[in-house]
Amino acid sequence: MRLSSSAFSDGGPIPRRFTCDGEDLSPPLSWSDPPTGTRSFALLCDDPDAPGGTFHHWAVYDIAVDRTELAQGSDRHADAQGFKRAANDFNRLGYGGPCPPQRHGPHRYQFCLLALSVDHLPLRKGSSCREVEREARKHALAEAGLVGTYER
Repeated sequence: MRLSSSAFSDGGPIPRRFTCDGEDLSPPLSWSDPPTGTRSFALLCDDPDAPGGTFHHWAVYDIAVDRTELAQGSDRHADAQGFKRAANDFNRLGYGGPCPPQRHGPHRYQFCLLALSVDHLPLRKGSSCREVEREARKHALAEAGLVGTYER
């Protein structure tokens, strides 16, 4: 399984428009080659370089198996597109873009797509990114990663 973005390359810088310094839009992401038996997807984004430990920026789940992408800014229309959003560590539902402390150096933002063996995760509305990841990993068939960087 592969995960990619038309906005940045693996290991490359995330454009400002997808950060707290820009429009804070979720970036465009696409994937291919899920394993046989995949019934849905979950997508996570974390910053392992945050001063207080891993910071969870985004988790969306119950993404239909026939989807192969999330367009730029699609997080803002999750309900209409049929997937669910988790509460991030900014205490907001949905995407919270890269926003590292000033002069803290480059941070890595790890996007992780999980192919799941279930159609829906048994989570309450407003579950945290951590809860989504914990539940999704119980049903993961495969995962694909993409890393972007950002510094302020």
